[in-house]
Amino acid sequence: MRGALSIFVFIAVSAVTVLFLSSNKEKTKETESDISTEGFYAPEIPEKAYFCGEEIDLSNYYLRERFDRELLSFSYWHSQIFLMIKRANKYFPIIEPILKKEGIPDDFKYLALIESNLDPRAVSSAKAAGIWQLLPETAKDMGLEVNDDVDERYNIEKATEVACKFLKRTHELTNSWSAAAASYNTGRARVLRQIESQKTSNYFDMLFSEETNRYVFRIILAKYILEDPQKFGFYLKKSDLYYLPEQEVVSVDSSISNLTDFAIARGSNYQLLKDANPWLRSNRIVNKSKKVYYIKITSKKTVIYDPKKVHVHNKKWVTD
Repeated sequence: MRGALSIFVFIAVSAVTVLFLSSNKEKTKETESDISTEGFYAPEIPEKAYFCGEEIDLSNYYLRERFDRELLSFSYWHSQIFLMIKRANKYFPIIEPILKKEGIPDDFKYLALIESNLDPRAVSSAKAAGIWQLLPETAKDMGLEVNDDVDERYNIEKATEVACKFLKRTHELTNSWSAAAASYNTGRARVLRQIESQKTSNYFDMLFSEETNRYVFRIILAKYILEDPQKFGFYLKKSDLYYLPEQEVVSVDSSISNLTDFAIARGSNYQLLKDANPWLRSNRIVNKSKKVYYIKITSKKTVIYDPKKVHVHNKKWVTD
């Protein structure tokens, strides 16, 4: 291990040296003070940070190090941060009103971001699915339909409502939003056991597994960076952001034997139908119970990109 580490350090130092010399071969007349300004700077740790109105004591060296670990990780995760901001412009306007209606702090939209990178089709190795990464049995227990034809874990509105119910119930039991957030990662029962054994419901005073110890801090850092991404060197234009095209919502209370024909008859196509409704998992809906489904229809006429239709959800996300 030590020998391998030494080789790695030598290679890394050599690579940095080559890059530095290459970038500076035209600057032979620079002064020592000029050269000292070259390189990378660690992002500054703030004096205070908050989650759902709860202050994180960053004067505590242990919490400070946990915060800094995620700060460094996020600050240099460039491609994903850009993608998160672009998708947030598209999906936060859907999630935020539901959180507000359900009495869940707005900060929890960043939990969805951490869970799935705001990818409505995200699936984990444990078979958790959708923006909120719900497991099949959890979703079914909470009233969602999950089968080969319809999987409402991929329905952003319904999945958000289910996530809210879960978080609200944990908060009722713990009186702590940070503990509720931790329960989303490690499970409500485990959080309650840890509260009993560690004699506190304050997540920031508790010890969990490595993954759960990092989990809430990752949510906090997602919030910290997305609230002012330019502070960390992430610059986007209005035209870079994603947005939802105009859609019509059609209610259906019967079976649909062929969704391709259904889409074409409404001026759309199969691809656009599935993109707008990722919860439709096959090419049909079997609906013997006469359940009402609300299907979003995107017309082929509305998918032409128009920068004038881009609504900027957070003005700090863009430079223009």
